[in-house]
Amino acid sequence: MRTNADHKLRDLIDQETKAIFTDERSELRAKAKAHISKIQDENKKYYNLRRKQARSYSVDDLVAIKRTQFGSGLKLKPKYFGPYQVKKVKHNNAYDVEKVGKCEGPKVTSTCAEYMKPWSPNRDDEEDDPAFGSNA
Repeated sequence: MRTNADHKLRDLIDQETKAIFTDERSELRAKAKAHISKIQDENKKYYNLRRKQARSYSVDDLVAIKRTQFGSGLKLKPKYFGPYQVKKVKHNNAYDVEKVGKCEGPKVTSTCAEYMKPWSPNRDDEEDDPAFGSNA
């Protein structure tokens, strides 16, 4: 036969078990968070080892933009369009550019610094910048 004291005792034991479980869970979560943070720091360190800051451009700079859409018959065409003039500097190294003169490519477009390089008028259009790798 169960008495009122047995119910109280069972409730106390359940409360204690829940408290222990909650404490252990909190400790495990804290350890997991510290471990994840440590691994993320290591990954960030190795990822950023050979990274460099994007080149910044200002309004009215002349640039060439990389051809991003490829298709048939483009193998022998230049890898870059240009010249383009920077019209607006956006956040996160993004730019609005407008075509200058008569050349292939869109009249107005938006691009990022990763797909841009400074325009050099005496440069061969088909010659790649060493910063962007080989011309293969």
